[in-house]
Amino acid sequence: MRKSRWTIGSLQILTDGCACGHVIFEARGAPIVCASCYCNSCQTAGRHIEQLPSSPTVLDADGGTSYLLYRRDRIACTKGSEHLQELRLTPDSPTRRMVACCCNSAMLLEFTKGHWLPLYRRRFPSDAPPVEMRVMTRDRCAAFRRHSQLQDT
Repeated sequence: MRKSRWTIGSLQILTDGCACGHVIFEARGAPIVCASCYCNSCQTAGRHIEQLPSSPTVLDADGGTSYLLYRRDRIACTKGSEHLQELRLTPDSPTRRMVACCCNSAMLLEFTKGHWLPLYRRRFPSDAPPVEMRVMTRDRCAAFRRHSQLQDT
């Protein structure tokens, strides 16, 4: 199992890798937030990616997609950028998901005009920061709305 956290001075580094190890991202510092999104777009994209051959799981058990959100300047692809492939739900979609085509791992979500990058939490080892909040819960499956320890927004 690869080491997920290490420190340079007081700056924490988290590594995020695809399932086969050909693509690696480094995230410097603490994430802005760790959130789970339930919007229709994230759920649709998650199901689409999960149907790709040998794709690891994208969606959480309750249908959400968990992300670690970082400022764009805190993220670097340190290995395998040539394996990243763009996925858009529609040609004019303002968001794109980047998938490691070597093993069909969902790596990150990019907003056209955003200055932040959500990295898929499932791509981090098991000691990644826990989910702190849920967003777009209006689209969340009703069966999971009642059993929650987090505040829905």
